[in-house]
Amino acid sequence: MKSLRLSAGLLIFINIITTAVAGEAKFGFERLPPANLQQPLPAISIIIDDLGQQLIVGERAVALPGEITYAFLPFTSHATHLAELAHQQNKEVMIHMPMQAIGENNLGKGGLTLDMSQQHFMTTLKENLNAIPHISGINNHMGSLLTQYPGHMGWLMAALSERHDLFFVDSRTTEHTVAYQMASEYKIPSINRNVFLDNIRSEAAISRQFDRLIKLAKRNGTAVAIGHPYAETIAFLEKELPTLEQQGITLIKTSALIKRKKLIEVTIPQSLFAAQEINSATDQPLTDGSPPTSIIQ
Repeated sequence: MKSLRLSAGLLIFINIITTAVAGEAKFGFERLPPANLQQPLPAISIIIDDLGQQLIVGERAVALPGEITYAFLPFTSHATHLAELAHQQNKEVMIHMPMQAIGENNLGKGGLTLDMSQQHFMTTLKENLNAIPHISGINNHMGSLLTQYPGHMGWLMAALSERHDLFFVDSRTTEHTVAYQMASEYKIPSINRNVFLDNIRSEAAISRQFDRLIKLAKRNGTAVAIGHPYAETIAFLEKELPTLEQQGITLIKTSALIKRKKLIEVTIPQSLFAAQEINSATDQPLTDGSPPTSIIQ
């Protein structure tokens, strides 16, 4: 009798997994059968942000192989050209939204600050959203101060919800950010950054962070990295991205990764994932060897 109950339970579980995998095609990506249930197909997303100020470096970044996502600072001199170039190559385009930091950082045109009225904030935000063509989402540039304020993040998410087509990536420049939480409350597709690739601009340091990205993806199913258009970062990615398939890793657009992460959370029992106590469902920041917040704002 006990064995019959176990068999029935196993059949129900297999049916759930099979249905989830079959339904994944509706989300616009494919999923290969995992080698075992503890290791769903690992996927990563890499966002290169701070783009738009330099042409040659930007063009080299956009030429990186695979489905890299690119985040452009609004109103910078080369942002529109580079965004068009990325779109022509079927790459995903984001706005790197400038937000007030704790320090006296220069936000440039389009910066969102704590002292803005709601009307000024919303007007500036919408101008920013219209400044870059082909956008699919946004992430915060700096923002270690502004992302701590639920009211201002609520304004941001309310504006995004009006578009119905934009996602949000919390760059997590402070551990006190509420941006991801507010995005969830407004039902904006969203995800947290897990790893900064290049806070230290050396091949050895970037390699360590890249290895961490791969390990997190294999542990949890998905992982997100943010890098910058530094010569060291681009050279490293030019060399390493073609090896991802050999490592059993899929590089996908950030929008697809958000959907995949959500699907994993909904369909795969949490007990099947290793180290869930380290990376919870809210995706709190994992230690990534980053320098103090003031450096990564």
